[in-house]
Amino acid sequence: MASTQRRLLFAGSYARASEAGICGFSFDDGARTLTPLGSFAGIANPTFLVVHPNGRWLYAVGETGQNDGVPGAVWALNLMREPWALQPINQQPSGGDSPCHLHLDATGKWLLVSNYGSGSAGVLPIRPDGSLGEMTDLVQHRGHGTHPERQEGPHAHSATLTPDQRFALVADLGIDQVVIYRFDATAGRLAPHGQAQARPGAGPRHMAFHPDGKVLYVANELDSTVTAYTYEAKGSLREMQTLDTLPPGAPENTVADIHLSPDARRLYVSNRGHNSLAVFAVDEAGRLTLTAVRSCGGNWPRNFALAPGGRFILAANQYSGDIAVLPVLAGADEVGAPAARAAVPQVACVQFAVG
Repeated sequence: MASTQRRLLFAGSYARASEAGICGFSFDDGARTLTPLGSFAGIANPTFLVVHPNGRWLYAVGETGQNDGVPGAVWALNLMREPWALQPINQQPSGGDSPCHLHLDATGKWLLVSNYGSGSAGVLPIRPDGSLGEMTDLVQHRGHGTHPERQEGPHAHSATLTPDQRFALVADLGIDQVVIYRFDATAGRLAPHGQAQARPGAGPRHMAFHPDGKVLYVANELDSTVTAYTYEAKGSLREMQTLDTLPPGAPENTVADIHLSPDARRLYVSNRGHNSLAVFAVDEAGRLTLTAVRSCGGNWPRNFALAPGGRFILAANQYSGDIAVLPVLAGADEVGAPAARAAVPQVACVQFAVG
């Protein structure tokens, strides 16, 4: 018998501060329904969100910069569940232009922010009341890549901590590197340690660690590939394999998001342009085999999330302005047609809350 778990889902979008940029939903994985709970206005372009492990605080970027006349920012919000509501706690500067990604450490005391526009990454402390303290460190990348338009300078697109929490990895699309920093969890500091060089023009974007902590998967935006790296505890990455995310003859495309299934037997990568999800089988050594490329159920899957339990994928389709609920299927089909939809104009991110 199907479960009827109801899960709280948040969606962030490109929106003016006066518009509802963050929306809340209840997802019922038994009934396959996505029910709106409410929305929040007050943040310009809250395009990436994370929910604190305690389930009471939500953090959002304000993806703005010099061109908008509004410095990039990170917001802290209180989450009330019944009735659903969000209340701002405070905000801090992101330390650069166009912040586009957030990542929490395992303790819930530190928040990493990546600034795409200026190619920098920073560390913000989370206070006991959920508010954000002043930035404790900011690292600035230098250089450029081979793509004349997208790699004219550094573009830090995401940061993630290694499973042992000793190192912070920053995927920089503009310089074709995953830059490695030693992470001081006492002071919230980043110290240069090394880098993994991607293939020229690859454009590393988002990352996902295998739960065994020994393999890192990187979605490469510009050349529509995924790279598997072996991770060693001394803080180094070594390329194991790189595979295409598209079938032969596919149209122009840019890769976006990447996630592992809860059992780590499947890896999913979203294709924007081809408008699909690439599905890879993961073997015991962490190596990948492309098994299917299936429709994302909309246009421009910028981000997606696997529902707890792994039976559904919720795709944030930015250009069609909707969240598509896609069943995960057994066998060769892998991903089914949308079982439900919810309208969110210019949706950019979907995140489940714990609890």
